[in-house]
Amino acid sequence: MNSRFKDLMRDVMPGNSPGGGDDEQRAPAEFVEPPERGSGGPSGVLPGLIVAAAALLVVVGIVANAVSSAKARLGTPGKKDQVVATAQESEVAYCTPGFKQVLERVLHSCGLSTETERRGCKPSDIKTFAAIEDSDFNALFHPLKDRGGVLMFDEGSDVLDDAGKKLLDERWFERKGARYFFVVARASKTGTAAQNRALSHRRANSVMFHLQETSGEDIEELNRKVGLLWLGNEFAQLSGEYCGWPRSRIDTECGEEPINRSAFVSWVDCRL
Repeated sequence: MNSRFKDLMRDVMPGNSPGGGDDEQRAPAEFVEPPERGSGGPSGVLPGLIVAAAALLVVVGIVANAVSSAKARLGTPGKKDQVVATAQESEVAYCTPGFKQVLERVLHSCGLSTETERRGCKPSDIKTFAAIEDSDFNALFHPLKDRGGVLMFDEGSDVLDDAGKKLLDERWFERKGARYFFVVARASKTGTAAQNRALSHRRANSVMFHLQETSGEDIEELNRKVGLLWLGNEFAQLSGEYCGWPRSRIDTECGEEPINRSAFVSWVDCRL
């Protein structure tokens, strides 16, 4: 029994097997192979470090570029604001706050800016509602010299001739996005104030009737755009200097009497 036990112990104890072959085959699996996997650690980490360093360089480059762009914007302050200001200042130069204030009073008095039954203005309306002097009223239209035109009429007549229609059409279709079209009709000193007030009203209506024909718009659409003013010979008479404005009868003699037998027309570009 003791001899058999010793034989079994001899067979299972390491280093006691014949020739040690099994022990030598197991050793690489148990003791040699793990150190070989561990010894490869440093060479495996190096590529990872290289990739991380490259990524860091890319991030640093992006941040540096952003900082540079920010410095450039700070170096030219207000550049963006200047672009916006230009867009907001697209109105013509005469659209000053003072001009707009007077213009708004006239529009309100003549029924263009409100939902009223009254359309247009006669001399008493301008004096009472708009509260504006003759000289100030004419000055309101000075900046519109090249934008507008003076349609000439015969003495005592409200007939718009071919030259007048041609100039009116040219001015009407040069809207350029404007909102209001003014028609300011007058009469000369010949005749009574009442006669000339009625005559200037008919002249203003002649312009309106032609616009209705040539524009293709109905009267309601035109009423929202066209401001009719008939001043007779009582308010804001024109001086002879207005003969130098664009007018329908450029080959006829002009003076203070003829220039007031007229209707001044123009789009107004100001936004209210």
